[in-house]
Amino acid sequence: MNLPALDLNLLLVLHAVLEERSAARAARRLHVTPSAVSNSLARLRAQLGDPLVVRSGRGLVATPRAQQMIPRLRAAFGEIAGAIEGDRAFDPMATSRAFAIACSDLDQICSLPAIARAFAAKMPRAVLRVASVDHLEAAGGLAGGDIDAAIAPAHPLPPGHHAADLYEQDSVFVVRRGHPCARGRMTREVFNAMRHIDIHVALGRGGIGNRAAREQLAAHGLRREIAMTVPSFSAAAVAAANTDLIAGMPRRLAEALARLAPLAIIEPPLPGFSSKIQLVWHERTHEDEGARCFREVVISAVREATPPPARPRTQAGRSQKGAVSRARREQDGGKMGRRAKPAS
Repeated sequence: MNLPALDLNLLLVLHAVLEERSAARAARRLHVTPSAVSNSLARLRAQLGDPLVVRSGRGLVATPRAQQMIPRLRAAFGEIAGAIEGDRAFDPMATSRAFAIACSDLDQICSLPAIARAFAAKMPRAVLRVASVDHLEAAGGLAGGDIDAAIAPAHPLPPGHHAADLYEQDSVFVVRRGHPCARGRMTREVFNAMRHIDIHVALGRGGIGNRAAREQLAAHGLRREIAMTVPSFSAAAVAAANTDLIAGMPRRLAEALARLAPLAIIEPPLPGFSSKIQLVWHERTHEDEGARCFREVVISAVREATPPPARPRTQAGRSQKGAVSRARREQDGGKMGRRAKPAS
């Protein structure tokens, strides 16, 4: 490809079409006619030798080649905008810039409401994009240019990354209401006898938090027999509510989901089952004034909205005598379809 011969305005049109997934919406965004967008796409298709987008239902979907271009185009036009704005002071109240944050459904449920309120108040014309951990991984991580920051468990950072502490969380386990193991504090023997739901939020793999939890459990002689893997905490909660399986998750998410599904919360059979959560970003946005302002909004909102870790709740007066045998009987044969009985 002879770059000087390429009209870069065509890439601007493609960038708008890929983000809007509609020629009409891209035209409105660029203040041109839909026919102008179509003509630009036709020229670029001829130059690149690829359809770039194809119609699917009511919208347009990117071809594999165009899909690879999305994070690069977004990063390139972001750099161009930054170079043009240069010395101009960033005005959070006036900017219409888009900011992207990646997180699991834990923070989509528990932290996003506070982030959204603070973002709307402090950056009222800007656009907030929330992406999944899957999307972050597929887009090449924070270095890929598609995501400005990510909420993730604390871990040793790779070169070129920065982090700020957000909160510390303790974890619990959930089972269906009426499960025999919900009648008292869980013992190691009961835990090891049960079948578990594992949560893989990053492209079907266990991520940082998953590995840390496994290490904590193993250090206390706890093992999990995995019966099911799911891509989110929410899916794990729904599965646990409708089977005899058990799932681990942060306490505040378990409490939120227990208000929506027939779940019982069980304290873990080990002390200090907790983790620290951070906001992580890449060096490429570290000195950017707009990205810095966005991070400050997120950090402040999440810290203020997150309570400190709760102390394990005592369950005095309850006995778990016979829970192991009951759990084994109910799980005999790998039964996973039993539903909770309605409360009488």
